[in-house]
Amino acid sequence: MSTLLKRNTLIFVLFVLIAAFSYLSFFVAQHPIWDFDIKTSLLIQRYQAIWLDKLMLAISFFGELPYSLLSVVVVAALFYWKKYKREGLYIAAVLLSGLIILGIKNIINRPRPTAFHVRLVEVNRFQSYPSGHVLSYTLFFGFLIILMNTLKGIPKATRTIITYLSAFLILTIAPSRIYLGAHWFTDTVGGFLLGLICLFPLCYYYFRNKKV
Repeated sequence: MSTLLKRNTLIFVLFVLIAAFSYLSFFVAQHPIWDFDIKTSLLIQRYQAIWLDKLMLAISFFGELPYSLLSVVVVAALFYWKKYKREGLYIAAVLLSGLIILGIKNIINRPRPTAFHVRLVEVNRFQSYPSGHVLSYTLFFGFLIILMNTLKGIPKATRTIITYLSAFLILTIAPSRIYLGAHWFTDTVGGFLLGLICLFPLCYYYFRNKKV
């Protein structure tokens, strides 16, 4: 595949992601309480157990303040310390997504799920759409996966462990947030789309400025 074709394909994918997120955001703003969201939450919450509550809370741990900020800073510092200074700086740039998510949350202003509709294992502040946890996991752990497949100087075992752990957290964070009653299904979809959108410029500038 030629470089031009790859670039055009990525631009097209980014355009589709932005269009999908824009449409979903408009829909959610018009339908803050959607019957499909309620049914999806009740389906995921059908089986309940204390151990499952703890597991879902553990999965969401890295997205909770201040641990989410601390996790990014620690990982960025670790990369910087291990002589991967550019990678450390780009990982730290993930923190800028916090400003994006707060801005969109205030614009859409969707209320959180309430005990009237679903079981609340976790009570949250701020607005519901889009899910900040899903966005940060998609962006942060997604970028880590890309780095693990790029930095061959890191031991293979380490790269494999980080890749699989990151993929697990990305795949499970959305069901975790819905199970805990913290978000609706469409909140998590919005967070995932926005996370991918934010991942595009991060990777673009990282690879464009990467020294061969």
